[in-house]
Amino acid sequence: MLSRLFAPKVKVSAHCDLPCGVYDPAQARIEAESVKAIQEKYQANEDADYRTRAIVIKEQRAELVKHHVSVLWSDYFKPPHFEKYPQLHELINETLKAASAAKGSEDPATGQKLLDLIAEVDKIFWETKKG
Repeated sequence: MLSRLFAPKVKVSAHCDLPCGVYDPAQARIEAESVKAIQEKYQANEDADYRTRAIVIKEQRAELVKHHVSVLWSDYFKPPHFEKYPQLHELINETLKAASAAKGSEDPATGQKLLDLIAEVDKIFWETKKG
């Protein structure tokens, strides 16, 4: 009798650990925009101290991109997403590798490539939110 009294009245389930609203590729995109902007500022400045600071900050931002993309991959995307979007694993891998490339480069083209890949992840992400 006690177990029926304390039993939940409604059972719910979700495909993620927390409400899905906590996940958003925008976090990765904002950090990637910083990476590219820093690469551009680096190119426009000859001061050695400034360039050193720019590299440190760019590398930190690139690591944050990798973190946010990894969290999407490991915590948000689930088997049904990977079934519907079979290219998703490879896209995430390419995005993480692009973040590493941008981390190690002062060329804004690497930052742009990273932004382009994040845009592809973002598109799939928002498609999964519809259904």
